[in-house]
Amino acid sequence: MRSNHSDATPPEGIEYRNAIARARPRLGRLASRFDFLPTISSTNDVALERSATAVAQGHDAEGLVVVAGEQTAGRGRRGHTWFSPPGSGLYVSVVLAPARARVDRPRATLLLTLAAGVAIAEGIAVATGLRPDLKWPNDLQVARCKLAGILAEGAAGQQVVLGYGINIAAAAFPPELRDRTTSLESELRRAVDRADVLVETLVALSARYEDLLDGRFDVILDAWRRLSPSAAGGRVSWTTNAGHLSGVTAGIDDHGALLVRVDDRIERLVSGELRWL
Repeated sequence: MRSNHSDATPPEGIEYRNAIARARPRLGRLASRFDFLPTISSTNDVALERSATAVAQGHDAEGLVVVAGEQTAGRGRRGHTWFSPPGSGLYVSVVLAPARARVDRPRATLLLTLAAGVAIAEGIAVATGLRPDLKWPNDLQVARCKLAGILAEGAAGQQVVLGYGINIAAAAFPPELRDRTTSLESELRRAVDRADVLVETLVALSARYEDLLDGRFDVILDAWRRLSPSAAGGRVSWTTNAGHLSGVTAGIDDHGALLVRVDDRIERLVSGELRWL
């Protein structure tokens, strides 16, 4: 495992690096290269840049893991800001290549975010005992409060940068987030080992990534459905070019789209802003 910050790495980064080294046999393709940065605009930005550099030099960035102590410009889906203050969260990006799947590569790429949600929920459960729910398409929550989020962005050479943020400690969230956000330590009422959360989420992600590459899509979808009670029977609303719609969720299809019953028909949602009622 190689790091570009070995001599000047802060204690937090050293803990992460040592935990990854101990878990090396369980990490598969992930974290063969690991970089910790105390403060950065966005871990996804760094991973995207390093992926592009590797491809330009004829190398492969698959498995690169970037972790930050703080993000000054963290982001979520559709341009939303991800609040990323120091000392309160785990901010991670991983370079993956779902286009290398052995079967149905487009479907593997489509299901990457769902597979990551399953993995992060499983890793949190192993590391802490807390079992968060999944909310379509990319959030983890406890009692309808957001605990973690995922953002996948296309990178160089058909690679994808998968970023995820987990709220570890209670923080002074902005007023608009205060009633909709939670953290591991708030839910558990005890301190949490961040390095353990990092390692176990990466170990679970490695396993689910192999499921994707091997075409075990039903295993991923079945796990996601078990972890997402709101995907069936939840009330949602959204806006289309034709106007405002609302309905009741009816599960996800085999490509990860959310199905919503609107009157006597089923709508298939693949993206866009969705409000859970």
